[in-house]
Amino acid sequence: MSRQLNQSQQKLAEKLTILNERGIGMVARLYNIKKACQDPKSKPPFLSEKALEACVKKIVHKFPQTDMNNDHGQLNAVDHRKGDIMKVLSIYYLTFRDILDYKDHVAELMVIIDACNVRFDITTNFDLTKCYLDLVCIYISLMIMLARVEDRKAMLGLYNQAYHLSNHKVEPNFHRLGKLIVDFEQPTRKLLEEFTPHTKCLSSALFSLEKIYPRRNLGAEQWRAQEMLSIITKPAVMLNPAQSDTEEPRLVANRNSTTSIDFYGYYNRQMRCEYFSLDAMERWIILGFMVCPNLLNQPRAVHLWKPALQGGYCITLFRDEILTFHKYIEVFFDSIKGYNKKAAEVKECSIHALQNAPEVHRERRKYLRMALRELVTILSDQPGLLGPKALYVFMALSFTKDEILWLVRHSEYRPPRSKVKINTDDLVDENLPELLFLVEELRSLVKKYNQVFQRYYLQYLRGYDAIVLNNIVKSLTVCPEDESVILTSFVNTMESLSVKQIEEGEIFDFRGFRLDWFRLQAYTSVSKATLMLTDNQDLGRTMNSIVFHTMMVDHLDELLLETSDLSVFCHFGRFFEKSFEQGLKDFSQIRYTIAYPLICSHFIDCTHDLCPEERYHIGERSVSVTNLFLDEMAKSVKNVVTKICSEQCTLSDQLLPKNAAIVLVIDLQKKNAIKELNKKLKNVQSPRKPGLESFRKTREDVTEIDELHTQLTELCFAINYSSSITVWDHVFSPREYLIQHLESRFSKALVGMMMYNPDTKEIAKPSELLLSVKTYMGVLQSIENQVHIDITRVFNSVLLQQTQQQDAHGEKTITLNYTNWYLETLLRRVTAGQICYSPYQKAFVSLAPDPQLPFNAEEYTDITELRALAELLGAYGMKFLRESLMWHIASQIGELKKLVVENHDVLQQLRTSFDQPEKMTELFQQLKYVDNLMTRLNIIGVILAFKCLTQEALADVLGIRVPFLNNSVIDFREHVPDGSSMIVNELASSVGLSVNVDPALVRALQSEKSIDPDQDYNYSCLLIVFIALSLRTLAKSEQTVYNSVLDAHPNNSHCLAKAINTIAASLFVIHNKNDTEERLQEFLALASSSLLRLSQETDKVSMKGRESVYLLLDQIVQESPYLTQDLLESCFPYALLRHAYHAVIQHE
Repeated sequence: MSRQLNQSQQKLAEKLTILNERGIGMVARLYNIKKACQDPKSKPPFLSEKALEACVKKIVHKFPQTDMNNDHGQLNAVDHRKGDIMKVLSIYYLTFRDILDYKDHVAELMVIIDACNVRFDITTNFDLTKCYLDLVCIYISLMIMLARVEDRKAMLGLYNQAYHLSNHKVEPNFHRLGKLIVDFEQPTRKLLEEFTPHTKCLSSALFSLEKIYPRRNLGAEQWRAQEMLSIITKPAVMLNPAQSDTEEPRLVANRNSTTSIDFYGYYNRQMRCEYFSLDAMERWIILGFMVCPNLLNQPRAVHLWKPALQGGYCITLFRDEILTFHKYIEVFFDSIKGYNKKAAEVKECSIHALQNAPEVHRERRKYLRMALRELVTILSDQPGLLGPKALYVFMALSFTKDEILWLVRHSEYRPPRSKVKINTDDLVDENLPELLFLVEELRSLVKKYNQVFQRYYLQYLRGYDAIVLNNIVKSLTVCPEDESVILTSFVNTMESLSVKQIEEGEIFDFRGFRLDWFRLQAYTSVSKATLMLTDNQDLGRTMNSIVFHTMMVDHLDELLLETSDLSVFCHFGRFFEKSFEQGLKDFSQIRYTIAYPLICSHFIDCTHDLCPEERYHIGERSVSVTNLFLDEMAKSVKNVVTKICSEQCTLSDQLLPKNAAIVLVIDLQKKNAIKELNKKLKNVQSPRKPGLESFRKTREDVTEIDELHTQLTELCFAINYSSSITVWDHVFSPREYLIQHLESRFSKALVGMMMYNPDTKEIAKPSELLLSVKTYMGVLQSIENQVHIDITRVFNSVLLQQTQQQDAHGEKTITLNYTNWYLETLLRRVTAGQICYSPYQKAFVSLAPDPQLPFNAEEYTDITELRALAELLGAYGMKFLRESLMWHIASQIGELKKLVVENHDVLQQLRTSFDQPEKMTELFQQLKYVDNLMTRLNIIGVILAFKCLTQEALADVLGIRVPFLNNSVIDFREHVPDGSSMIVNELASSVGLSVNVDPALVRALQSEKSIDPDQDYNYSCLLIVFIALSLRTLAKSEQTVYNSVLDAHPNNSHCLAKAINTIAASLFVIHNKNDTEERLQEFLALASSSLLRLSQETDKVSMKGRESVYLLLDQIVQESPYLTQDLLESCFPYALLRHAYHAVIQHE
């Protein structure tokens, strides 16, 4: 029973596990307190308030004494705010109190371990030794961190004073806390004092590292000589399980024979030591021997101590808290009598580390990049090898993690001042992104093929491990009952495993199995144990391997966390972001930058349950950094695409006809120069022709566009590597970032390529813009070959937004800019007289150069340009253009009605006196604003002519783009019984078909300020009368003379035909009296009567345009759906029309 009390009842395994976990939590809480005190924003406000400044200084000066009865004046400030002080500082005070409790528990456990005389050996009782050394290092780190916390005395003392004023007594733990703070002002001296009694156990644990540390601390050349981590150097044994070569193959028991050779060679009894962190071992060695310096007199210790000191100049205490140990230990040894020589040795190691360590670690990283690249390539192609070569995977991850952590802390914390020159270039690794990427890719392979591990090692445990362990148990000379029961349960557990459990989706849990082995290690490692594990090393090493195999089945995520957790980057943000930026600039590393947002998912793993408050802040930081990285990557793609598109647009512009004309002119001049022997022109060089840039002299000539395409390929690989990244329950899609930036860039590019200048009124031709847009889209379309995104979605989104007045960001669109330009610039100049609408050319034509317009009107209004405009703006954009045109017409009609009001009485009489010529002449002379009427009517006609051109262009485009839909609308319109239906007209006009009544104009007219319907109807009738009688005034203008070449009147009088028919149809449809035809017949009667009287005029000079006005009457009838030629002939003799046509042609 005494044996059981000494072993099982001490619960060493449980206590070590709990204290290690709690110790990490304590360090985390202390770390957060230290950071809070360093930041003025998060520092407790009472420590910096002027009202409490004197009191705080007094408390710090007297600490840990609490007698301040004589300082009533200073205590009054504390007394007034004692409640707030206790509330705010309680979390800090309780943390220090918990540290005190933790210290007591650690000291108690150390005493128990010493009393039990536990024998540590990392190769046999791995878990026990690891947890013991971890506990030592955590405790030392905690005490060193405690001494680094600023204002610790002020916080504890101020809280105690507030507690004293509230409860009239000192806080019960304050005196012990005060002693703790004072004792650890110089932590190394106190730690030396505390660990001196524990030297024996600590030395056995540290000396056991000599079996594995030297092999783990090899250089790259030795790795290369041993072909470390390579699975292809020996193809014949590629399928064999990964082995350690630290021992020779041995004889093992077998079920079917008494002895046989292990068919796997050495069964890797030190498997768990192979992937253990070198960084952790060096921390154990440095901190362990630092608090037990008397051990350094032994050669065994020196063989561990010196290489550890030569590995670098700083080690990690916690997160980004580091210890520059050379100077720290040197000062400490100098303060101990008889250790001056050891201090000098430390200084020598410091010089050696500064000179050689950076290069050693640089070469290690170089080798690891090659090794990981090989592993990833082979295992991606043959994932079945993950089973037998799992050890290589975790060794590679662990080695790489150690080198990354070394680089991070040594890059951030520059070496201490020394006469030794250090090559700082070795502390900067330009290829770090590739190393990080390979780590992430290896991790993803492990997660993706976790069932490969499960199947392989489940069969391994049942088919091999169970047999070996059973034979070892049977061969034990002494095995007490309790240990026998545990070992038998291990064998039974492994024998009960089956692959069917995996196929049935059973969740495995070997945590109890591993904890039992941990307990068994504790039972069999004490000095009085019947079964000594150190005397039965085969059992220990076999069980360590079995534990590793169980971890392959149910503990993969935790093992990945142990070997490849890079959450330290959360606390080295500057280094992390700087490395990312450098990666984006280096072509060879661009594709690997996706590793950075992937690593952000590690950040949350550094949190601890004892610090729940930091979980939110770390989570928010991980999300914000991920967002930053993905946004920067997408921006880089956007910038590269922009440059490529700019280059491609430049090349496309070279193919424009205007540029081809220059080449033709120069070639023609050169031919003429040869004939005329003109040497000057003969030597003129032709401009560079398009396409010559594609001819290469050599493949070595890399152009700028080549570099851009290479950069784009690399960036697209990074974006496309992962479809989603999960960070702190947030899911990020890198491709969505790319799509958003491409949409934004494409939208801005569309508007930018218009080159619209509001001051000079310059704008790109629609055809040129369309060519540029197609070129831009072609480049964007090529991205689909490299990234799995739907680029059509980008086109649909952006181009649809461009059909509206504003895009999603509230910016102006090409629809708005072109609409404003055509209305405010082009059409305004048409009414000035320099531009004429030509029905024959179906375009507006410049009659004379206009200094205010640096272009010809036909360059922007011919059918090619308007079709390009329709293709750019689409049906929605053309609808907006049409509605804008109709709004202008509606405003002009409103002005016309005002003129009718001014002449209401006269027009009323004229309407009823059309059969009295003399009275009509007299009344017509009383009309006012006739010229104004004709001018506004001409404006309406010009706008309608332009509207017809745009509608025709839209119909042509839609007929090609959506022929089936377009033909369906045409068929629908032709077969609807009521051809004047507004719904049918709306449908027809939306696809560019001509309609009798424009619904957009009707809506615009209806939206005007309403008046009495009867009165408005009367005004509409009088307006028709006014127009009919005013047509004769056109005959007096020379610009009215018909031009047969243009099939137009130079002053655009021929546009009046469209204006009159459209105005009449729209005005009378609004009133729903179905008398449009009657009103137009009335118009025809008045107009023909008025024009016939022109023949009686004797002044031929003032009547130069009389025949041209007659033609206008014919045009009105031709374009009207309500008037016929028979009706015209009844009012106006056809012989007169025929004579008019003959006269204008003969005149021209």
